[in-house]
Amino acid sequence: MAARPIWKGQIRLSLVSIPVEMYSATRSGARISFRQIHEPTGKPVRYQKIVQGVGPVDADEIMKGFEYEKDKYLLIDPDEVDEIKLETKKTLELVQFVDACEIPPIYFDKPYYLTPSDELAEDAYRVVRDALRETKMVGIGQVTLRGKEYLAAVKPCGDGLLLETLHYEDELRDAEPLFSSVEDAAVDQDLLDVATSLIERKSGPFDASAYKDNYSDALRALIKKKTSNKSSKRVETDEDNSAPAGDNVVDLMAALKQSLEKADGAKKAKTAKSGKAAAPRRKKSA
Repeated sequence: MAARPIWKGQIRLSLVSIPVEMYSATRSGARISFRQIHEPTGKPVRYQKIVQGVGPVDADEIMKGFEYEKDKYLLIDPDEVDEIKLETKKTLELVQFVDACEIPPIYFDKPYYLTPSDELAEDAYRVVRDALRETKMVGIGQVTLRGKEYLAAVKPCGDGLLLETLHYEDELRDAEPLFSSVEDAAVDQDLLDVATSLIERKSGPFDASAYKDNYSDALRALIKKKTSNKSSKRVETDEDNSAPAGDNVVDLMAALKQSLEKADGAKKAKTAKSGKAAAPRRKKSA
């Protein structure tokens, strides 16, 4: 299946705009993942949003809570958050250029590939790529993805361009309190010479293909072995949406009764006021 761009827009360098598409540079399915299974029944373990003493709750009953003091929350409706989300900007303007080694590695977050949208954009795309190569600079700008504005760095990568989102300064933890106990004292020169010689002896170009995820390889081998073994324990499950047994059912039943009584009371009051039957309330979709 062909990769789908997660963002389409343009890179702007002064008065030059280059149509580009952005693709994730990492594969989310590359790592093995498991699902929790309840062994006695063979059913998948599901996670529900539960309120203590109430049980499972509907999504339309949930608001966002900001803890402004210990155990005190300011309630904010999700619609209010949606209203202030930035519209997905279609332009990534490179407003500054810095030396490629000037950005500390701790600032880098996620990598994305940038490709020209069409053949007409390729000439200008190559010019920006080669100019960054020649100057050994990184372009800095901001891009809006999924309603959030990210700081981003654009740099050459093979025949194309790589965009890496960056953490903002206030997102990083101050390291000084953690390193304050490490004394800034002189080290033994003989030990330093040995360590330096060892580093120089093992120095060389970085080759990512030389490193393998041994844990994942062993896990795949285990799965392959157990799959081919007919005696390996297996379960077949047909997941349903029925309420789980136990205390939550009691809590849920109590909550439903309370909701029903509340709805009936509101309906009677409305009927008495208007003199006609009230229309049933449509439930919001999750």
